[in-house]
Amino acid sequence: MELDERLHGIRERINDACELAGRDPAEVMLLPVSKNHSADAVRELTYHGCRVFGESKIQEAKLKISACPGNLEWQLIGHLQSNKCRDAVRLFRMIQSVDRMSIAEEINRHAHNAAKDMPVLLEVNVAGEGAKYGFKPAELLDVLEPINDLPRLEIHGLMTLAPWVPEPEKVRPIFQQLRELKEACEQKLGAPLQHLSMGMSGDFEVAIEEGATLVRIGTALFGPRPRPTKPKPRE
Repeated sequence: MELDERLHGIRERINDACELAGRDPAEVMLLPVSKNHSADAVRELTYHGCRVFGESKIQEAKLKISACPGNLEWQLIGHLQSNKCRDAVRLFRMIQSVDRMSIAEEINRHAHNAAKDMPVLLEVNVAGEGAKYGFKPAELLDVLEPINDLPRLEIHGLMTLAPWVPEPEKVRPIFQQLRELKEACEQKLGAPLQHLSMGMSGDFEVAIEEGATLVRIGTALFGPRPRPTKPKPRE
């Protein structure tokens, strides 16, 4: 199946999920995740109306963004190390993976130096998986106001990575809990938060039913990620 056909199919599935949930499809943004895929694939999607893309790694993003049209918007969805914050602030319109207080402070510092306000999402490890990053749900409200007080950061919502399961319905409680955490954050801040970034290729329809406003789609859109090419041994 061609890339444009997969895009059309995903948009139809988003619309169907919104109809089932009684939501306006305009409330849900498809974020194509181009990790390990070429700038050519990104450019092809721009011909079909895509303008915002997600990347996971700073080094890959540096090369790809420079090879793509300059009017695109990029969001960082991968784990961010403190020594990459300056590049992240420079390259991305939004950072979805603020997963600890120290990284929020570092982003704020570089955003201040760049005279730039930085929209962010707070990543929450709802499932409590040891191999994943993010605030624990129990600590989120405690760090909310200190992060909100950082002058160059704008909290736009929450993000989570649900465990992979063969039956998407099984992760519905994860999405429900993130929505409830967002509501608790809104109550504490006294202001609405725009985004719930949750749902990927295997479970985005369930996430939409539970309130997702950003769905991060990689494999279902671009196809399987190419394997890195191994260097040939010297003869």
